[in-house]
Amino acid sequence: MSDTTTESPSGADRPHTPILRTLAIATGLTAIIAVIVLAFSWPAVTADPDDVTIAVVGPEAAVSAIETQLTKEGDGVFDITAVDDRDEAVEGIEERDYFGAIILGPEPELLTASANGAVNEVVAQLATPLQTALTAQAQAAAEASGQAAPNVTLTVTDIVPFSEDDPNGSLLSSAFFPMLLGGIIGGVTIATLIVGSVRRILAVTVYSAVGGVVLTSILQGWFGSIQGEFWLNVGAFSMTIAAIATPMIGFVALIGRAGTAVGPVVMMLFANPISGAALPPQFLPGSWGEIGQWFPPGAAATLVRELSYFPNADMTFPWLVLTGWVVGGLILTLVGHFRTTITENRADSTAEKTSSREATVTA
Repeated sequence: MSDTTTESPSGADRPHTPILRTLAIATGLTAIIAVIVLAFSWPAVTADPDDVTIAVVGPEAAVSAIETQLTKEGDGVFDITAVDDRDEAVEGIEERDYFGAIILGPEPELLTASANGAVNEVVAQLATPLQTALTAQAQAAAEASGQAAPNVTLTVTDIVPFSEDDPNGSLLSSAFFPMLLGGIIGGVTIATLIVGSVRRILAVTVYSAVGGVVLTSILQGWFGSIQGEFWLNVGAFSMTIAAIATPMIGFVALIGRAGTAVGPVVMMLFANPISGAALPPQFLPGSWGEIGQWFPPGAAATLVRELSYFPNADMTFPWLVLTGWVVGGLILTLVGHFRTTITENRADSTAEKTSSREATVTA
């Protein structure tokens, strides 16, 4: 047999792939590696905090001075808002309107929230320059009055700390990937193994509901990765899985098996790097952090964090985003189902007419 052909399992001879085409395919595949590296490394390389909201409490002159200092030294990192008192600042932190607060006065204080993750490190770093500034102000005032400089100490208070089970937040961060991977694997498997749009919808519904209970039981009940109300967390995990898997079966209903690429490409390579799970949205360049919140990975990362540590925050937006992706996937699935049904009915009708004509001609 020629060295340019090979015996296939069916017994037919198949020509070898030409060398140039083989080299082109192998070289072209490296583009996939490049895309994956860029997708997962780009956020870390370009990370630069921006618009970190800070509340400031104190006399108007002192607030103005701090705002000027932070604006000058922070180069646009901080978004300063003056509030009336410490209680209002604490409430704003618990609702995630602010990531921290500076309390000026006889007992200066820096309020942080370590449960915000990496963005809290930016706030916590204010302690040293604030202490230096307060000491300098006290010394200047003492020299002007001819009195001894008082000992001014800045107190740092963590308003929303991580739990004792997860003091560094590493377990919380690790909880986001199972949701993403679970949705993708479920969507691909259901779209591949199950035939019938209605049956796929049923399978995604059952898979999402049971998957939400399983993930929450492990991550909250066993590992302590997440906190908060158990059944609310179940709902968040279930909605996330459904929001990723449902569009996949929807695109499969419309365009065939190629629709299974929606999960790996859109959710993993595009949405996940800008989700804010690994790095806060405030660290991403431009508007990418905000864009990421419109996709299931970003909405889920925000929702799970707020359910765990910021129950007073307004979570309407992430719930609506997840619901929108589920509804959108269902619509695509039903549209594909009805289109296929109409096409099959037309084909059957055409076949019947053809058969009838042939029978007439034969007769």
